Amino acid sequence: MSTDLLKDALKRVNTIVEKTGIEQSTYQALAQPQRTLSSNISIRRDNGKLDYFEAHRCQYNDLLGPTKGGIRFHQDTNVSEVQALALWMTLKCAAVGVPFGGAKGAVTVDPKTLSPMELERLARAYIRANADFIGPEQDIPAPDVYTNARIMGWMMDEYEKIARRKSPAVITGKPLIFGGSAGRESATGRGAFLIIEQLSNKNNWDNSDKTVAIQGFGNGGYHCARLLQQSGYKVVAVSDSKGGIYCKEGLDIESVYQEKQRSKSLKAVYCKDSVCESVEHDVISNDELLSLNVDILVPAALAGAITKENADSIAANYIVEIANGPVEADADPILNDRGIMVIPDILANAGGVIVSYFEWCQNRQGEAWDEQVVNDKLANYMQDAFDRAWELSREEGLDIRDAVYKIALQRIQSALQAHGTQSYFENRE
Repeated sequence: MSTDLLKDALKRVNTIVEKTGIEQSTYQALAQPQRTLSSNISIRRDNGKLDYFEAHRCQYNDLLGPTKGGIRFHQDTNVSEVQALALWMTLKCAAVGVPFGGAKGAVTVDPKTLSPMELERLARAYIRANADFIGPEQDIPAPDVYTNARIMGWMMDEYEKIARRKSPAVITGKPLIFGGSAGRESATGRGAFLIIEQLSNKNNWDNSDKTVAIQGFGNGGYHCARLLQQSGYKVVAVSDSKGGIYCKEGLDIESVYQEKQRSKSLKAVYCKDSVCESVEHDVISNDELLSLNVDILVPAALAGAITKENADSIAANYIVEIANGPVEADADPILNDRGIMVIPDILANAGGVIVSYFEWCQNRQGEAWDEQVVNDKLANYMQDAFDRAWELSREEGLDIRDAVYKIALQRIQSALQAHGTQSYFENRE
């Protein structure tokens, strides 16, 4: 993984700006975040000890609307990562036409070392440190790595206590009972699945002939794998942070998921009711999974999985990025030269922010849409965004990543021009 994720992300943006003819002022507007709040937050551990944790919230760019982005709890997070993720969120919202800017938040902590009560104290402490920095018209957090609907519920409750008013639109990805949206939990994985289905439509695939390997079996990876298998694809490998499993005949994803929930380990099993039978499989590493000879590779773990050092070992024809930044910028030309099509994260994993936008709209309008309505609207957004990128790539001879980025950068460029370039930069001084 790159030691400076923001630098790597900006390197890619600058390369695409120069390649596609986007105005340099647009890159300058994105070359640094608008604002970042860093703090040290404290919680009382269950044993009475007081512990401190680094916490960050970056509002990268609000040209297209209030900023939007998740909050992650992870031991390896840092300011550079948070800012890079906020930049990608800015581009993601622009790429799919969601009227938000980009933001991101994080706490440097291993959440697996916290008790449930300590986790709640940390979530509430994070909101106390950022209460004046966020808001339904300013910056709207959501779940991310190692955070979930329950944690978002605690955060919303803490914000409402401070604001002394009900404010469900301040947080998305909440439990349904607190104003969360149907379809939000599966949205990231469903969005990636919809993109793969668009690839199938463009290429007239027989889904049953296509093999898939998925690195990362968290929320996004699991739901994508589940939907792919239901649609006829053969998911032959999945992995988590400890390693992976491979079965050339294909895995039963729901059974693998049930076994992981039960035993906390990945095993190739087939379950009927409460009875699970082991299926013959190979145990593989994450690096081995990346080099499998499959049609579609889905990196759904953390950033920096594919680098210039291992890009030559990739055997898949298509890479669909569910993780944020799984392919480093230096690996792009290697993959392009080898004819591997990469569907970038700012399109492939946009399902989460799209349905978060739907949740924000429902909260502000006092409505609750059923899951089919949410899924249909999500499908429309994903299909429209993919079709625009596909057509642009064919018209201008661009690879899909460059086409998606150009669409996003053109929207930001238009907003910058409408705002007034000089006025925008003066307001940031």
